[in-house]
Amino acid sequence: MDDRLDTRRVRYFMQVLDSGSVRGAAEVLDMDPSAVSRAIGILEQECGLPLLERHGRGVVPTDAGQMLAGYVRRQHSQKQHLMAQLDSIRKIERGHIDIVAGEGYVDWLMRHSLRDFMISHPKITIDLDVASTDEIVQRVVEERAHVGLLFQPPKDERLTSHHSHPQPIQAMVLRSHPLAQLDRPLTLADLQPYPGATLHRNFGVRQHIEAAEISEGVRLASLLTTTSFSALGHFVSAGLGYALGTRISLTPNASNPELVELPMKNPLLSQGRSHIVSRHGRMLSPAASELLRQVVVDMRRFAETKPSG
Repeated sequence: MDDRLDTRRVRYFMQVLDSGSVRGAAEVLDMDPSAVSRAIGILEQECGLPLLERHGRGVVPTDAGQMLAGYVRRQHSQKQHLMAQLDSIRKIERGHIDIVAGEGYVDWLMRHSLRDFMISHPKITIDLDVASTDEIVQRVVEERAHVGLLFQPPKDERLTSHHSHPQPIQAMVLRSHPLAQLDRPLTLADLQPYPGATLHRNFGVRQHIEAAEISEGVRLASLLTTTSFSALGHFVSAGLGYALGTRISLTPNASNPELVELPMKNPLLSQGRSHIVSRHGRMLSPAASELLRQVVVDMRRFAETKPSG
């Protein structure tokens, strides 16, 4: 196969897939779009099948294009595997790690695993991206990220979960809030009279909350809907109402003695789990393996500590 395919044209093809269009790929490659288009045409002749088809203003791969892209990615993965094995002979001194996480994990990572790892390995570069659950799964599966941290991922045989623990959804309020005086697990009906803040529906946390609302026959009215866990904490700190979130996402606010985390009674709000995942069967570089190990150790320690408040 390698004898039939020109490496340069294959690289152009993969860039078109990443960019979503010939023009976008040409800009990245600093080439004329017609030159990129001609190169793709020659590659299609080499394969004997069309590789791309127009879709709106861009292009998408045909079945043959998807097969070629999968082949190229497997070749790249095998090369990375070889380099990782060679690199394992040496100490972890240089390298790069891509990690993708839900926004609620970012503060915890920077306070613990990433902070400690970067102090110990100052020449290892790290790319930390924030993404939705579906995006995290996609990036890890496509090997565009070494490690992913997320809440309640879908079952996918292409993922390996290295650690998971229960991540119940709790209510965060000011210590002076009437809900803090109830001294018992809260129902959603307890929250209903008060203004609250919640996440958008593409978050797994919000989906669990909506399932609990259905089970209790309650509809919570949200004064603030956001994609930011930080915004939830500021909403509560400002005395505007309550917020629902997981313990790890509420951790950045734990240093504020006026904020308390209250348990919820509905069992649906206790079914979610945090997971640390990588691509099943992928050989991680020594640097990525070491960071993964540290994240797992730190997360286990975090899961075993009792919440304060």
